[in-house]
Amino acid sequence: MRIVNLSEAKAHLSRLIEEGAKGEPFIIAKAGKPIAKVVPLHHAPSAARNRIGFLAGQFKVPPDFDRMGQSEVESMFGVRH
Repeated sequence: MRIVNLSEAKAHLSRLIEEGAKGEPFIIAKAGKPIAKVVPLHHAPSAARNRIGFLAGQFKVPPDFDRMGQSEVESMFGVRH
């Protein structure tokens, strides 16, 4: 990915934004340290990030899931009822 110095980005912002909007993302750096990433808004996220629901229907969550092991955790922290 292209890295652009902050002063160059200031001088050529219009051109850089046009390139970014066309799908050519770039990073703006200050003193060689990356500070911002410019990507087009319509840029589709990679398929690797779309993982929600990939195991849908593969297993069932028990209704008491959020209370499982509760007594053991309470005893570790000295909670008494």
